[in-house]
Amino acid sequence: MAKKKKVKNARKGGRKDSLVGIEKHVLDRLYIVIDSRKGAAPDTSNTARQFSRGRQQIAKKLGEEAVEALIEGIRGDRPKLVGESADMLYHLLTLWASLNIKPKAVWAELARREGLSVIAEMAARKR
Repeated sequence: MAKKKKVKNARKGGRKDSLVGIEKHVLDRLYIVIDSRKGAAPDTSNTARQFSRGRQQIAKKLGEEAVEALIEGIRGDRPKLVGESADMLYHLLTLWASLNIKPKAVWAELARREGLSVIAEMAARKR
């Protein structure tokens, strides 16, 4: 099980964030940092540079990282798959932030699907 840490104010300028003081998963904390880089100067962070390039480039980079994770999964190189998975998650969170999709919306969708049969759900979609 992943450790949870208390979130400090990740936004610059001392703005209060609704997640301050609440225990969050590392992906929630990473999203806060990524989202805080919107509008920052591209020469100040890689994330700001990603945002400056636009959503298409962010999506393209996510695809590249997904392919790299797929390759390492096929090769069976566990340490490299771990690294590529982390890269892929970072770029996925960046894409979400570019569209103002909050992680809690995805977590809610996953919770909704929990315990559902994928076969039954796919059959329902075909109707």
